[in-house]
Amino acid sequence: MSAPICLHNGTVITGFSVMENCSVLVRDGIIEDVFSERRFRQKKFESDVRIFDVDGAYVGPGLIDTHVHGFAGYGTEDNSPDAIVEMSRELAQYGVTAFNPTLYPSESDNMVASIKAVVRAMGNEKGARIKGLHLEGPFISPERLGVQRPETLSPVDLALMDRLWEASEGHIVNMTVAPELKDMRKLALYALRKGIVLQAGHTNASYENMVEGMQAGILHATHMFNAMSQMHHRNPGAVGAILIHPEMACEVIADGFHVHPDLLKLLVRDKTSDKIVLVTDALKPTEQRTGPLIANGEEVEFRDGCFHRCVDGVIAGSALTMIAGVRNLMSFGLPVDVAVKFASMNPARVMRYEGQGALIPGYDADLVVFDKYCNVLSTIIGGSLKKNIL
Repeated sequence: MSAPICLHNGTVITGFSVMENCSVLVRDGIIEDVFSERRFRQKKFESDVRIFDVDGAYVGPGLIDTHVHGFAGYGTEDNSPDAIVEMSRELAQYGVTAFNPTLYPSESDNMVASIKAVVRAMGNEKGARIKGLHLEGPFISPERLGVQRPETLSPVDLALMDRLWEASEGHIVNMTVAPELKDMRKLALYALRKGIVLQAGHTNASYENMVEGMQAGILHATHMFNAMSQMHHRNPGAVGAILIHPEMACEVIADGFHVHPDLLKLLVRDKTSDKIVLVTDALKPTEQRTGPLIANGEEVEFRDGCFHRCVDGVIAGSALTMIAGVRNLMSFGLPVDVAVKFASMNPARVMRYEGQGALIPGYDADLVVFDKYCNVLSTIIGGSLKKNIL
């Protein structure tokens, strides 16, 4: 195990409050204590404890991205364990301590290969830990494709679902589905037995379809407002259902382009603070330093704050990082602790990740240190430094 670490003189974001002039002590991969400056001065540390004075910087729980396709030139579409491991390493440089590699729908053999590549990477991470897979399809609506290709979609097929589950060795954590599809209730009950979190997304569901989905346990939504039926005064659609029903949680891409900042303010006003999950939906070329920009096998270009498919200009996905999302949320008027909650505690709660997402004694020692400009100064994963410029 790494030597114990004490982050001293920080503005600590616990997940429940903000505490100035505080310290966090981590040992053996867990948070041992969170304490005040007075207690720091009184405390007698063992000789092996490494003490870092963070000079008032924010110390918060590590960021958890539950919807990310790729990063820094590596992507789930590469079907390569090495690519997923490199995603892990690069994401840690941006404060991410855990992530769900997200798969596009594709031909079944290819999808199985992609799943197996992620599973082979698990346990070999160089940075952010792989919590499990997010499948964005194939059981989604052809009427709300976004950038997905129509030939990759499938009606609900439990035999196919069994094949994907077997390939994952039980590591499918969340899955985007269209609640209106025939036999969706059967899939929802299957997911309930397996512990998979179903998310309504890429859906043309009516309000009634959404309510039926909620009754079957679909209580989370993929990239709110994007690729879903919009609100109408005679049919509230997916957007209206998510806003109306307090039990629904939802992802949001806070890049200022996918969702207008003022609409995001409406969402924050309508939903309780524990129901909004910051995600990036980042593509393979996000923060890529050299080479052509390719996502899901197609060339994309970066403009207007996100990636667009070159062939037709359709939005292909986000170029957001989690720490930039936190910074954007703060610029939209959210307090820093709420912005961090959207990026840490909330995804941990929705995905049922025990012992993560908050700075509480006994929780995993996954932390991010960042300054007032949201520059990441340090990332600690399982008590080990993965980035340190303090």
